[in-house]
Amino acid sequence: MTSSSSARPSRRPTRGRGAAQGRPKAGAGRQKSAPAPRPQEFTMPEPTVPALPAVAAFEDMDMPEALLKTLAAQGVTEPFPIQAATLPNSLAGRDLLGRGRTGSGKTLAFGLALLARSAGRRAQPKAPLAMVLVPTRELAQQVTDSLAPYATAVNLRIATVVGGMSINRQSGALRRGAEVLVATPGRLKDLIDRGDADLSQV
Repeated sequence: MTSSSSARPSRRPTRGRGAAQGRPKAGAGRQKSAPAPRPQEFTMPEPTVPALPAVAAFEDMDMPEALLKTLAAQGVTEPFPIQAATLPNSLAGRDLLGRGRTGSGKTLAFGLALLARSAGRRAQPKAPLAMVLVPTRELAQQVTDSLAPYATAVNLRIATVVGGMSINRQSGALRRGAEVLVATPGRLKDLIDRGDADLSQV
């Protein structure tokens, strides 16, 4: 085991200091403490109903034709594993929980179902129909950019509300009506407190 020079014990004789004066030697009498427990892995909740089987192709799912055409135009030819596993359930209106690494396709895994289930509906001013809540402005923008071409394909409007940007512009977007709201918690609370966001229809 190595140590830095600042932590290295002195090699000079103690000349009566330490144990000779009744002081315990460093570490004497201490019991070795148990290693700190490792953080527990996230425990998945128990499902209340069996999951629907995964699918092999987007065409095997009940999605609007406009979404299927946009997937093809975007070069998304087959579902990623998390999409194949979750989309049949979310399209059927089931609650679900999925997790995966960055780049594993999570945004479309929840986003396609959100858009498919909202297609054909129109939001009232200030009252979005669907919401994606994310922790940071950067992630909110990534989600918006990822979903925008698909939302446009099914004539849905997206509003993004995040801190560090004009709250008045964001209020205006909600007043004009947006079916899908992508938000960070702090800015969303500000808009609710101002009366500019109503989540009763989400």
